[in-house]
Amino acid sequence: MITANTIQTLQTRIARFDDQQAYKELFTSLYSYLFQFAKTLVKSKEPAEEIISDVFIKVWEKRKELEKIENLKLYLYVSTRNHAFNYLDKQKRSAATNHLEELQNNFTSLYFDPEQLLITADMLTRIQKAIDQLPPKCKMIFKLAKEDGLKYKEVAEVLNISIKTVENQLAIALHKIGTAVSFDIQKTLSSSIKHPR
Repeated sequence: MITANTIQTLQTRIARFDDQQAYKELFTSLYSYLFQFAKTLVKSKEPAEEIISDVFIKVWEKRKELEKIENLKLYLYVSTRNHAFNYLDKQKRSAATNHLEELQNNFTSLYFDPEQLLITADMLTRIQKAIDQLPPKCKMIFKLAKEDGLKYKEVAEVLNISIKTVENQLAIALHKIGTAVSFDIQKTLSSSIKHPR
């Protein structure tokens, strides 16, 4: 994931100098993350692509105001969420449903340091299966925090929930994953790594 400092630099170049190269870098660095997020919300590839295009078109159109945005990455996630919900509202004007609860996520990666945890391919499969079985809201929070690298506060803002809810849902996710794979990370670390005395 692109660093906050890099995003800040690109943001400044776009706002002050109409820098198309910086705009392209920003787009290519964040596109896949935002696309996965949009696709999770709208459950379809084409509308998700369209949503991200719209979000980035707006960024370019309003580039002179970009420097007023404190956290551009968070802004892009919130903007993607809003565009996705607008799309869903157009699709189902009559249905008043909670879109977040209906999410059927299909995330395929998880970041642990295999050297430290000595996780086998079988263990990764079991972890992924455990993630796939998490409730939709819990899985979404886990993905944004652990895979996309958003801070708890940012996840809370993107999903319109409290930081406490983010913490609770992550605790639930980690507990369920730990239970499903039947291993204690601390135990694995202490037994597999020799600490110099």
